[in-house]
Amino acid sequence: MNVDKELDARGLNCPLPILKAKKALAEMTSGQLLRVLATDAGSLRDFQAFAKQTGNELLEQQTVGAEFIHILRRR
Repeated sequence: MNVDKELDARGLNCPLPILKAKKALAEMTSGQLLRVLATDAGSLRDFQAFAKQTGNELLEQQTVGAEFIHILRRR
């Protein structure tokens, strides 16, 4: 999957990964993809709720070792 922007939120705890993702998405155009790398286990449910609340589409979530990868499509 080709992403347009990647955000490294590793080492940050809630709510910082969401806040940084919100800022990054605001700088993107509709349809662009954002990949967020996080280490906060709570980010899995946080990004699900964030997508529902904002209308951005959560395309994929993966767990790779101690990292969580979230891919969002800008609404």
